[in-house]
Amino acid sequence: MLKIGDYNDLVILRQSAFGMFLDDGAEGLLLPTRYVPQHKNIGDTIRVFVYHDGDDKLIATTLVPKGKVGDFVKLKVVSVTPQGAFLDNGLMKDLFVHSSKQVNTMRPNFEYLVYVYLDEKTGRMAASEKMDYHLSNDDLTVTELEVVDLTVLRRTDIGYAVIINNLHTGLLHLNEIYRTIQVGDKFKGYIKKITEDNKIDVAAGKPGYGRVEDETEKVLRLLQENEGYLPYHDKSNPDDIYSFFAMSKKTFKMATGNLFKQRKIKFEKEGIRLVD
Repeated sequence: MLKIGDYNDLVILRQSAFGMFLDDGAEGLLLPTRYVPQHKNIGDTIRVFVYHDGDDKLIATTLVPKGKVGDFVKLKVVSVTPQGAFLDNGLMKDLFVHSSKQVNTMRPNFEYLVYVYLDEKTGRMAASEKMDYHLSNDDLTVTELEVVDLTVLRRTDIGYAVIINNLHTGLLHLNEIYRTIQVGDKFKGYIKKITEDNKIDVAAGKPGYGRVEDETEKVLRLLQENEGYLPYHDKSNPDDIYSFFAMSKKTFKMATGNLFKQRKIKFEKEGIRLVD
C-alpha cells in the first residue's frame, strides 16, 4: 500500500505525455514530467513523495517537502481563511491547519511549529499546532546519555520544553543553553536524566568527553580564523566567553585544557595562542 504523506519506492510502469506512471498496485500513480529525473526508464525504481494535489488526487513528486507525516516542523503561513490557515510545506499544494487545530489564530507570513499528520476523515495530509496529544513519556524509548534529536517546543519559566526523537518531551534547562534558540529549532542533544515518573532532562551537544571534543575543534577553528591568537583565558568573564565561543566557561576551560595537553595551544597572560 502507498504511504500517503511519506516517501515510497515505486517501479516505473509506463510513460505518457503527462509524465510517468508508477506501480501503485492499481491503475498507476502519475509522476508529472517536470519531476521525472533524467535517465529513468520503464522498470526502474524511483523514490517519490506521495500526497494529494489541488484536485484531491494522489500524485507523486520528487520534490522534498519540509515536513512529512509524523514530523514536527516550523512552517510559514501563506494565507488564511475563516476555516483555517495554509502553510508552505515546499510542495505544489500548501498544508492546511484547521482553525480548531490552532492554539491562537494564525497570521500570514508568521512561522509556527506544527505536527504533520494524516487526517482520518479525508486521508489527506494536514497539520496541527496542538502537539502534546502526539507525544508521550509513558513508554520511553531512550536511556540516559543517549544522543537524540531535539526540537524546541516552547519556552517555560526554567528553560525550554523540547521534543525528543519526535516521540517524547523533555526539558532543556536555562543553565544548559549556551546560544540563542527559538521555537522550532532542531539540534542534537543527549538525555541527561530520567526521573522515576519519566520526566526527562536534556542537554545540547554530546555527553561527556565527546561534547568537549566538538568544542576543541571550534576553539581551533576560531584561533585559525584570528591569526592564531584569542584574548580569552580561564580568568575571562563567563559572559564574554559565551558571547564569542557560544559555550560555557566550564566547557571552554575543558576544551582549552585538552588542547594544551595535546600541545596545540599555549596559554599566555592575556589569552591563548596556537602552537606552530
